[in-house]
Order: sequence, then C-alpha cells, then structure tokens
Amino acid sequence: MSKDLVLELINSLMILPGVGKKSAQRMALYLLDRNKDGASILANTLLDAINNIQRCSNCRMLTSSSICKICNDNSRDSNCICVVESPSDVLAIESTGGFKGKYFVLLGRLSPIDGVGPDELGIGDLINMVEKNNITEIILATSSTVEGDATAIYIKDHIKNAKVSRISYGIPIGGELEYVDGTTIAKAIEGRIEINVD
Repeated sequence: MSKDLVLELINSLMILPGVGKKSAQRMALYLLDRNKDGASILANTLLDAINNIQRCSNCRMLTSSSICKICNDNSRDSNCICVVESPSDVLAIESTGGFKGKYFVLLGRLSPIDGVGPDELGIGDLINMVEKNNITEIILATSSTVEGDATAIYIKDHIKNAKVSRISYGIPIGGELEYVDGTTIAKAIEGRIEINVD
C-alpha cells in the first residue's frame, strides 16, 4: 500500500509551533495546488539551511559561517555584550535597530529541575569572553520569569570587572495601566528612572 504524501506533508507541517491540523492542511494544499514553485524554493532553502546553518563560535547565534555577521561587524561596540536566551531574542532586538553592541546566546535559562545548569548554558564561555576581551558592559536580557531572573542573578554574581545591567520591564508604549497585569506594573515601578528637566 502506497503512502499518502499529502497526509505526510500535513503531519510534517504540524511540527511547527502554533500550527494545528487545519493550518497545516491549508498550507499543504496551498503549496501543492497553487504554488508548486514556492514549495520547491521552500524545500530547497530548508534543506540548504539544515545542512549549512551552525552556531557562531563567538556568540552562539545561528549562522551559515563560523562567525556570524554581527560578530564580524567592526562598526558594532565590542565592549558591550547583550546576553539573551535564544536566537529569536537576537532577532527581536535587532529589529528595533536600537542596540549597537554584540550578543551572547545562552540557548535557554537555568532550570536545575530540568537538568539545565551553567555548563549547559555556556556561562563559563561567557565569563571567559568577558575576561579575555576586557568587555566593559554586560546587558542581561533574560526573560522576566523565575528562571530568567535566576539566570541573570547567577551571571551578575560571576562577572567581575564589567558593568552589569538588566533590561527594564514596564508598561508598553501606548499602554494604559488598567489593562496591564500587576507584576508588570510592579516591575515598572521598581525600574523607574528619574526625569531630568533642563
């Protein structure tokens, strides 16, 4: 009995985050029925990425080279490292255009219950990088979860000779207090800054 390739494609698409059966069906049928050229480009690009994408030897970001474009960019501030949990965090920060330093990707956060300790996150590599390259500032951009906070505190406690800061948490631009959760409001008050009027 021959296999059902349509069903296999649908099931394969369901491995993507946030894609359920109905969405996978729509995607599969669109690619097979209306955009075979696009499907072919997608398949070839995905296969090429699987075979050629690796981790940057400096920051651990995903890249097709041994050193990523950000680490290779001499116009960026090499003395300032932003520590994030995942490659998607790098993309989110880069999309703002507001950060001109470099990165270190932890690939997770401390979670002893799941067997994720400092070694699994490469925190030793981060500390060595800071000491070896005389980094002057570390910005901790870990998530505002218990594990994210614990990771930030652990790193702060082990970094010497560099200024260590944590990203602020607060009210979104255009947000109204009545619609913001209590934890976010508390963090915003805790992270308040002085207004300087000239």
